[in-house]
Amino acid sequence: MSTPAAIATVTATLQHLLVQATSGADITTKPPVTARNGGNGNQLNLFLYATHVNTAFSNSSMPGQVRNGESGPPPLAVVLKYLLTAYGANDDDISGQVLMGQAMSVFHDHPVLGQADIEGITPDSDLQNQIERLRITPDVLSLDDMSKLWSSFQAEYRLSTGYEVSVVLIESTRAGSVPLPVLKRGEQNQGAHVLAASSPLLSGILFPNQKPGAELGDLLTILGENMASDDIAVRFRHPLLDTPIEIQPEEDRSQTEIHVKFPSQGDDPEVGSKWPAGFHTLSLVIRKPDTPTWTTNELALPLSPKITLTSPNTVPAGDITLTIECIPRVWEGQCVALIFGDRAVQPDNISTPADPTAPSTLTFTVANAEARAEPYVLRLRVDGVDSIPVDFSSDTPQFAADQKVTIT
Repeated sequence: MSTPAAIATVTATLQHLLVQATSGADITTKPPVTARNGGNGNQLNLFLYATHVNTAFSNSSMPGQVRNGESGPPPLAVVLKYLLTAYGANDDDISGQVLMGQAMSVFHDHPVLGQADIEGITPDSDLQNQIERLRITPDVLSLDDMSKLWSSFQAEYRLSTGYEVSVVLIESTRAGSVPLPVLKRGEQNQGAHVLAASSPLLSGILFPNQKPGAELGDLLTILGENMASDDIAVRFRHPLLDTPIEIQPEEDRSQTEIHVKFPSQGDDPEVGSKWPAGFHTLSLVIRKPDTPTWTTNELALPLSPKITLTSPNTVPAGDITLTIECIPRVWEGQCVALIFGDRAVQPDNISTPADPTAPSTLTFTVANAEARAEPYVLRLRVDGVDSIPVDFSSDTPQFAADQKVTIT
C-alpha cells in the first residue's frame, strides 16, 4: 500500500492534471514567495500549505490488509490542504482569471483521482493501489483565513482558491498480529458451552444496622437475580491480596437474595491478618459440573477497620498523644489517617506484631487540641474507608464510648 512518498505523488498528480488542461502556462509547485521567481508568463502555482491527520482511521487496521480475527497497526491517514494561485502574463488579471477558471474546471471534472490518474506519476509510492479513493473538494477559505495565509507567506496576494485532498493512507511499518488457524474449538472440540439457565446478576449489598460499610463478623445481604443455585461461592478481591478470598454463602437463599458472613476473630483468630481494610470487590463464582467456571459482575465493598482506644480518653488541652489498636491490621503501603473531630492526623508510628492474631497499634499526636464540652469522636481512615464509631447494641445508636476523647 501507500508509502511516505504518497504525499508527493498527490501533488505531482494534481500538477499533471493542470499541465494537460492548460496550454502554454507554467505549472509550478513552489511556495508563493518564490513562485514567480522573475517569470512574467501565464502561471498556475499549486502549494501544499498544510497536512492534517484524519482520526477516523486511528482505530482501524489498514483496509484490505487484515482478515477477520487479525489485527494490524492503523495507517497514517493524511488530509492535504492546497492553495491554487493564478498569475496572468505580464501580471494581467484577465489572463490570470482565465487560468483560474481552467484549473477549477479540471478539479471539478476530477472529483476522484482514479488509478489511471495516479499510476506512473512517481515511482514506488503505490498510492494507486490504496482501497480508499482520493477525493478533491473545494476548501472555502474566508477572507480572514486567506489574509493570514498570505501574511505568513510574506508575499503579495494574488487570485487564489483552496482545495482539500482526502485521504492519503500511509502504511505503518509496525508488525501486525496474525494468529494461527483454529484446529479445534475447546479442549474436547465441542465449541462454546451454552446453558439454558439465566446467569446471576448482582445489584446491591445491604449491611447490618444500615451501616455504611462492612466489618469483620458481619452478615451481608447480597441482592440480585437468579442466585438460588447451590453451585455459588462469594469472591472477594483486594489489590493487596495475591489471590481472591472465597466464602460459601449461607444456606438460606432465594433467587433475589443470598447472605454471606464475614469471619470474626472468634471464627478465625488470624482473620485480622488475612483481610485488609479498604475497598474490596464482591462477585459470585459459579461452578457447575462439566462446565467452565464463570463469574458475575462485581460490586464495590468497603471493609471498615475496627478500632479501640487504649490511651486515656480524658486528657488536658494542648498537644495530646493517642494510641489505638486496629483490626484488620494495617498492611504495608496502606494510607492511614486518624479523623479527630474535623482534622485528619497522620500517624507517628504503626506497629504490627509478628503474631498474626494481634492487632496493629497506631500512635498519633494531635497538636493544640482544644477543650470543649462535647467529646471528640475518633475515626480511623484506611485507604479511604472509615471505621464506624457507632454502638448499635441499644435501641438508639450512640457513639461508642471507646472511640471518644474528652479534652478538659
